[in-house]
Amino acid sequence: MQLTLKKILPHLLVFVGFVILSLAYFSPVLQGKQILQSDILQYNGMAKQQRDFKANTGEEAYWTNSAFGGMPTYQLGARYPHTYIKNLDLGLRFLPRPADYLFLYFVGFYILLLCLKVDYKLAALGSLAFGFSTYLIIILGVGHNSKAHAIAYMPLVLSGIVLTFRKKYILGFIVTAIAMGLELVANHFQMTYYLMLLVIVLGIVYLIDAYKKKVLPHFFKSVGILFTAVILAIGLNAANIMATQEYAKESTRSKTELTINPDGSPKKDISSGLAKEKITEYSYGYLETFNLFIPRFLGGGMGEDLGKESAFYEFYRSQGVPPLDAAEAAKSVPTYWGNQPIVEAPAYVGAVVLFLFVFALFLVKGRLKWWLVAGSILALLLSYGKNLGFLTDFFINFVPLYDKFRAVTSIQVLLELCIPVLAIFGLVRLFNDYEKDEDKFKALKFSAIITTGLCLLFLLLRYTGIVLDFEGIRDTGWSQGGGQPFVDAIVADRKSIFTKDTLRTLLLVLLSAGAIYMFLKQKLSEGKVIIVFAALILFDLVGVDRRYVNTENFVSSREVQRPFQANNADKKILSESGHFRVYDVSSGTGRAISQKVNAMATGSTSAPYFHNTINGYHAAKLKRFDELSNFFPFTRHPEMLNMFNVKYIISEDENKQPYPFLNTDANGNAWFVDNITEVNSADEEMLSLLDLNTKKTAVVDRSSIETYETVSQAVPNKAITQFNHVVDSLASIKVLEYQPNYIKYESNNLNNGYAVFSEMYYANGWNAYIDNEITNYNRVNYLLRGMEMPKGKHTIEFKFEPQVVKTGGSIALTSSILLGLIVLGGLFFQFKKKNE
Repeated sequence: MQLTLKKILPHLLVFVGFVILSLAYFSPVLQGKQILQSDILQYNGMAKQQRDFKANTGEEAYWTNSAFGGMPTYQLGARYPHTYIKNLDLGLRFLPRPADYLFLYFVGFYILLLCLKVDYKLAALGSLAFGFSTYLIIILGVGHNSKAHAIAYMPLVLSGIVLTFRKKYILGFIVTAIAMGLELVANHFQMTYYLMLLVIVLGIVYLIDAYKKKVLPHFFKSVGILFTAVILAIGLNAANIMATQEYAKESTRSKTELTINPDGSPKKDISSGLAKEKITEYSYGYLETFNLFIPRFLGGGMGEDLGKESAFYEFYRSQGVPPLDAAEAAKSVPTYWGNQPIVEAPAYVGAVVLFLFVFALFLVKGRLKWWLVAGSILALLLSYGKNLGFLTDFFINFVPLYDKFRAVTSIQVLLELCIPVLAIFGLVRLFNDYEKDEDKFKALKFSAIITTGLCLLFLLLRYTGIVLDFEGIRDTGWSQGGGQPFVDAIVADRKSIFTKDTLRTLLLVLLSAGAIYMFLKQKLSEGKVIIVFAALILFDLVGVDRRYVNTENFVSSREVQRPFQANNADKKILSESGHFRVYDVSSGTGRAISQKVNAMATGSTSAPYFHNTINGYHAAKLKRFDELSNFFPFTRHPEMLNMFNVKYIISEDENKQPYPFLNTDANGNAWFVDNITEVNSADEEMLSLLDLNTKKTAVVDRSSIETYETVSQAVPNKAITQFNHVVDSLASIKVLEYQPNYIKYESNNLNNGYAVFSEMYYANGWNAYIDNEITNYNRVNYLLRGMEMPKGKHTIEFKFEPQVVKTGGSIALTSSILLGLIVLGGLFFQFKKKNE
């Protein structure tokens, strides 16, 4: 018992240390404050309706009408039945957000290094290098929570893989299944996809190593075990994965049926995923590579706080701007001079960590080194995107699913993971007795020459003006707006912070090299070297992190949980009875309850907080809605507003205040049409909307009639039988009940008719019933619902009943039971083996 406690105690102390560090960095959470994240603010606007529905009914709606005319909530935080792995995840994230994610960074990386047989002290050191990596902190600042969530579990997945290849088959299987289950819970499939690419690199290296060592049976046995564990992990998250896969076919991530652009020109690239321009919009520049080593090599972010010592401040003062106003302006200087559209901060790995990485390149040998190096190189090359077009094009065209994800720079998370691992192994090799001192001195010499040489070279280039011109793509626009002296001040600040950060990196490299040199000269003990490097890493990374994410990012919890308040326009609309949509073309910032929220708010996210709208903000909206809004911008094509039943348009009046303008031409919730026009393609269907009178005519794509997904297996999907109708003046359809997942109408018509509903068509879940009998319906007007209606008085119901959720929930339950039995069996086996 005492021996076991002695083994566990150091790890418990490390975990306690991680808790303290996580809370210390995000200390305002101890005062009950919450971090104000732009992406989460937008999410809160989009998700309010589904949250309110669940609070009132205790049920998940799985559909929201508050944005884009309606969409599934699968990517808006929907909870699925029997996802018990989610409960485990919530238990691990017991700290207040975002300290919980920082804690997960630390713990996951610590476990990975322990599985790689690293001493706990060095494992803790490596966790600091990984957890405080600038990119990982920045994404917490802006609210990329699901991305941070997925990244945090990456090391844990690798831990299970490492254990399996170390012939700890049972433990490796269990760890991999649970870790992969947690990875998928994070619901950021782009990060999981990048992890898969890294695992493939690892597998190739391990396969080559197994071939050389003639242990191929062990390799394939391990792969089989790991494959089974991943399948089980997928089962644990079956509902989420299946729903996402189903929705992806209808979202902007899917292949379009259109062959023309909004201007009428033919589409050049019709891929099965996102357009290449969208995928590579954020592409890393070659020079930006050195941001990994020197934090503001390319100027840092789009809004650097440079203070009163900056040329920017002096320029404002020279223009007669008061000191306080000039100081406020100097808090957000656009110093970034790369080519990406938006950069919040540099993806800084750390001068100390990169020095140790280079040091390890000369000292570490074997398969570990090669999969870490290969993974890092692959990530870096793919992050260049359109700047390395041949490689990017190859992956888009030939690597499955690669074209489903945008922002290729995100793959640098693999760098953030691989570099610290190898860096720590540099110290492992430094401290062991297997390496010759001669080799250690040689590694130190070469790594010091390379890293210090780079710093000196950049300082030389800075003063000669070769390669580094410090001019950005936006400078021309700024010179037109603020004059050349304005741009000159920015360029001067770019040069200044470049010099400061390069000298800073040079100093940290020299101190790191000095610590290793002192150890080799037996002037410092191993423990003291670890302490020195812990201090250097914390000073280095936390110092840069604090520039971008600090206590100023926190506000009262109320500002985060209830960020918006209704303005006069909202109040007037909310006082109206009935069910209709709103289109907000105002800024939307007037709804914010504080200046900080106001700076992040937009009408796209604040309007859905109060109303059913065609506004919204989401990276994967329904494809057909996105296409329609691109072809027919709503401000120029009021007929699109009419068919969506947009009753109010919020704009600004003569006093620049938001005002709800009444749209008297809105079609209503549903209406009977005189005739139906058939066309032969999606192109024709879209173009026909240009002059379509949606109150009298509906358009249907004949080519898709037979491919409509059947609403129910019990009802065949029939084509439209009658195309012309007599619409009596007394014919009507009125709404009796309206919920996110349920709409009830009453129809009254003397003749057979065809009804169009102002609701988004989505066959994968929306079932239609006439007088309690399930009935087929069609997609009309490119994205609305249409239905043949028998004469007389009838009740019509639309129910959102996604079968995928039920099926996925059953699979998740079965998988959870199976995993539980395997864990118990594994524990019993290990206990029995230990006793024997």
